[in-house]
Amino acid sequence: MNKGITKREREITDMEEILSILDKAKVLHLGLVDGDEPYVVPMNYGYLMEDGKMTVYLHGALKGRKLELMRVNPKVFFEMDCDIVPFEGKTACNYGITYASVMGRGKAVIVEDTEEKIKGLRVLMKTQTGRDFDITEKMAGIVSVIRIDVSDFTAKKRPMG
Repeated sequence: MNKGITKREREITDMEEILSILDKAKVLHLGLVDGDEPYVVPMNYGYLMEDGKMTVYLHGALKGRKLELMRVNPKVFFEMDCDIVPFEGKTACNYGITYASVMGRGKAVIVEDTEEKIKGLRVLMKTQTGRDFDITEKMAGIVSVIRIDVSDFTAKKRPMG
């Protein structure tokens, strides 16, 4: 994890709580760079956490803007969130929203190896549904699979009130 959190009182360091966020959030917002402009796209994801090291898998079309941008600059940033609940207060400053989130950065790798594509798709489906699926070579062949080798990440939450 990194030290980029401004409001330390909201930081989550407990790995079980971080894994809970990763399991509950179903959409990853992927940040890429297009020349001198940011480009963000929401995507379903799967993740593995091994020895505190996170690996994220994404899938998409075999060609398109995301893949073109990753080939030019594989550095990515991502964010996932859950437990989003707006709340009100007596004054404007008392309004807000509860959330739990994980943010991180890493290097995107477009997976070419069929076995790793199958692995990534299985991980993605397990994260999204909680179920194991059989993925065939044919299924893996009609999509791109992207692996994000996460270099660092942070997690935080804002509870009610």
